[in-house]
Amino acid sequence: MGLTWKPRVLTALLGAAVASGLTTLILILVEATDVLLPTDTKFGIVFDAGSSHTSLFVYRWPADKENDTGVVSQALVCQAKGPGISSYASNPAQAGESLQGCLEEALALIPEAQQRKTPMFLGATAGMRLLSQKNSSQARDIFEAVTQVLGKSPLDFWGAELLAGQDEGALGWITINYVLGMLVKYSFSGEWIQPLEGTLVGALDMGGASTQITFVPGGPILDKSTQTTFRLYGSEHSVYTHSYLCFGRDQMLSRLLAQLVQSSSGPLVRHPCYHSGYWATLSPAALYESPCVHTAAPPELAGNLTVEGTGNPGACISAIRGLFNFSSCQGRGHCAFNGVYQPPVRGQFYAFSNFYYTFHFLNLTSKQPLATVNATIWEFCQRPWKQVEASSPGQDRWLRDYCTSGLYILTLLLEGYGFSEETWPGIEFRKQDERVARGSLGQHGPTCDSEKRMEPRGRGLKDHPGHPQTAPPEPQQATLPGASSPPRHAA
Repeated sequence: MGLTWKPRVLTALLGAAVASGLTTLILILVEATDVLLPTDTKFGIVFDAGSSHTSLFVYRWPADKENDTGVVSQALVCQAKGPGISSYASNPAQAGESLQGCLEEALALIPEAQQRKTPMFLGATAGMRLLSQKNSSQARDIFEAVTQVLGKSPLDFWGAELLAGQDEGALGWITINYVLGMLVKYSFSGEWIQPLEGTLVGALDMGGASTQITFVPGGPILDKSTQTTFRLYGSEHSVYTHSYLCFGRDQMLSRLLAQLVQSSSGPLVRHPCYHSGYWATLSPAALYESPCVHTAAPPELAGNLTVEGTGNPGACISAIRGLFNFSSCQGRGHCAFNGVYQPPVRGQFYAFSNFYYTFHFLNLTSKQPLATVNATIWEFCQRPWKQVEASSPGQDRWLRDYCTSGLYILTLLLEGYGFSEETWPGIEFRKQDERVARGSLGQHGPTCDSEKRMEPRGRGLKDHPGHPQTAPPEPQQATLPGASSPPRHAA
């Protein structure tokens, strides 16, 4: 049985809250809220509460769909001051306060007469999932603080929701296929054309705390816990999707450093993924507070750590491999890592978020061959820190980690997900276009039937119905010479 318009809009807003699912599901919201909003420009607001930061997105679209075409544009992007809301565990009230500035910017943009009928939603992802595991009471307090601030606004606040990793992956897949026009097209004869399964692309997403892989496999999905089924525009889709918590960029970096600390004999830690000549002093306390770091700080670490880079990409890959449990898949077919079932990768994939940011910095988003990608990353990792700093001024905050991230992405894609030299050309590293998306939304256009199996989970929507109720900035590209004799991706 299909969902009524209200749950469909809730599902749409749920999906819209994910950075990887913003544009498409706001497009679905256009049609679903048609009966609610005034007959001029309409608006929808999404807070994307990621692990490292929270962003607000305001979308607008014309009520009158000229020539049966609705155009949804991004009217405002605002990054909330401070870290992600999960970082306010010790002071939940600040989580709500951190959203106030962006909320005021949105209110200044939307005409007062339309504010009460403008839907607003906050979706939290892996950062809050980690906090919920570590301390559910603190997570609940943060959601209550956020709800209190947003619920007092004149907007139609529909709640704050903790998104499951599987939903996050599936919604990223929906978004990229919608933006590419793969899910449905409007023909010259005035008919909606459904896609062929083989034309749909897979989605590779990486946030700060988790990473997701989602695609349509070539055969049946044997482990039904990794299958998500939904209806979009009259067609049923079944995708394989899995979210790996603690394998996002920021948590990977923390886990790797903790692993190197554990293997060091004293307060000096030699980091093979940091450039030679780099060094820093840090307190181990913050490192071991991460719920993804499962070991305790060595007792001899009473003071600070000194981390020194050695610029050794081979040793770096060996250390990164220690973050994966590959042995759990030995002798098992259709297994990625950590004992997780995965069918063989198939078809074209779009890699976005931290996949894209890392490869964009390294000038590797032009579908270069795997050998070139591998050689370029190795060459970059071997450059002295002073040379890296000089070639990329103003990026000190993230600069030291691009070597680690590049080698981690190669390890994840090749040894984890099972891409090969033959399937590598099917991966496109792309910045998802969150600025403008165009969809053919006719008078009787497609609807999201989304019969889940993908129900909203957690608190927020059910508790507060109705009203009231690392990503780092895109880096500049580095100047990287090619390598004439590329090393293999191996230690």
